[in-house]
Order: sequence, then structure tokens, then C-alpha cells
Amino acid sequence: MRQPSGRPLSTYSIVALDREAGEIGVAVQSHWFSVGSVVPWAQAGVGAVATQALVNPAYGPGALELLKAGRSPLEAVSELTTGDEERELRQLAVIDHTGRAAAFTGRRCVPAAGHLVGEGFSVQANMMAGEEVWPAMAGTFEAAEGGLAERLVAALGAAQYAGGDLRGQQSAALLVVAVEASGRVWEDRRLEIRVEDHHRPVEELTRLLGVSRAYEHMNCGDLALEERDTDRALSEYAAAEALCPDNLEMRFWHAVGLAGAGRGSEAALVLREVFAAEPAWRRMARRVASVGLLSLEDPAVRRLVV
Repeated sequence: MRQPSGRPLSTYSIVALDREAGEIGVAVQSHWFSVGSVVPWAQAGVGAVATQALVNPAYGPGALELLKAGRSPLEAVSELTTGDEERELRQLAVIDHTGRAAAFTGRRCVPAAGHLVGEGFSVQANMMAGEEVWPAMAGTFEAAEGGLAERLVAALGAAQYAGGDLRGQQSAALLVVAVEASGRVWEDRRLEIRVEDHHRPVEELTRLLGVSRAYEHMNCGDLALEERDTDRALSEYAAAEALCPDNLEMRFWHAVGLAGAGRGSEAALVLREVFAAEPAWRRMARRVASVGLLSLEDPAVRRLVV
């Protein structure tokens, strides 16, 4: 069955730029399944977009194309909405890679609905419990500390605390890209997390952001191991474990790093705990050792694995 072009996405969202970090992104929550597949759009070196209310999905790629063609966010918003007969039911926010932002809220968007454009960001919402929602998002984003992703999610949390969607909660999404495109898409897309269906999607998005940060440390640790920088690898693995202390994968690779650093007794202690929690990791240790990634020089480690 063909999907209708307009989906009634009661939504609150934020688009924003972090100049210092060189990141631009969008975050959103809605009482609708899989909001992340429709509302948020972003492209490195271009900008970010949130299209919502009686959503017109074409606004997402359309706004990015207009930005690439040299239009300002205000011009992009005007051009897209002017040519849309249903514009009064739409809500749209656009920010470019320089931090200029513009937004539109149609007069027939279900109240409470509105937007607020600030320095390097725009917040927008429709079908909210009250008109306090989007100002609360703006104030929280401006006051929040940490990375762009953390500040975006903090703004979502503020919206929910202020009353949020009148109908409740269901899905959320976070998308962050680089301000400057490198041509390496896998690096320019800094972060993408989607919660498709959850009774507390913003809380789940917050949890997953923490897991994502932990795996960033894991990736850095793996790279350090490849470069034979064991001290840096151990530091990265320890940082990952601190964020996700019950994650056996992280503990396993931390042990691998310890063994490589000649700290076999410490590695053996961690491995023993990992194997006890899940015996399959002993088989994995043997396979990792067979390709030279796990040192068996220490007798304590060798006894556990072989």
C-alpha cells in the first residue's frame, strides 16, 4: 500500500550547530512510529532539516538541495512552503552549515504549535500540551554543556518535562553530521540513533547515546591497538567500560589490551570473569589468539585460553 505524503507527526524537534565541535544536527520526538525515518535530515557541509506536523517528506531533501544551490535557510523555507497548497498544515525548520536558521509554522498546525529561532539553532513543536514546550527546549539547549548530541537530547528532555506531546510518547531520533564535508561519508556522519517504538523514547535515546559514546572509545582503542599504542588502547577501553560496566565485549577487549601490555595477571582476572559470565567468549579468545590479537605469553592467560 502506498504511504500517504502527509503523516500527522505531532512532534517537537531541534536543529542546531556547534561551531567549536564542527557539528550540525537534528533531534526529534513524536507520538508516532519511526519518526526518525521521516522528520530529521542532515548532510555534512550543507545543513540540517526538520519537517513535521502534517509532514511533507519532500521538504527534507528539498531543503538540503536548495542550501547546496546557495539559498539561505530563509529562502529555502519560503520557496518550499510557497509552492505547497497544504503549507498551513506544515512545520519546517532549516539550518545551514554557517549556523543561519529559519522556521515556519503553518496557521492550521494543531495547537499548541510554534517555533523559536535562536543563535545557531531552531526549536519547533506542534500538538503540544502547552506553549511552554519550545521555549523550554531553547533555554535548555543554550544552557546545556557537553557535545552537540548531548545538548540536543537535553532539549528533547526539557520538552518532555514541560509537558511534551499532548498524546504521549513513542519514538525519537538523533542525527549529527560534520559541518565541513570531507568526502568520507562514514566519517562525516558522526552519529545516528533511532528509537522506533518505546514507552519512554527520550530516556531510551539518552541511554543509547551513552552506549554510542562508549563504543566510540572502543573504536579508538581498537585503532590504538592496530598502531601498537597499548597505553592509549587501555585508556580508551577503560573509558568505554566506565560508561558500560556490564558490557562483556568491552571487558573482553580491555583484557586483550592488558595482555598485550604485559599485564597478564590483570588480563587473566578480567578474562576469568568474562568467561564465567558467558563461556562463548573463551572460544572467541582462542580465535583472537590464533590471529595474533591476544598475547598468550603470560602463563595465567595461556592457561585460561588454551
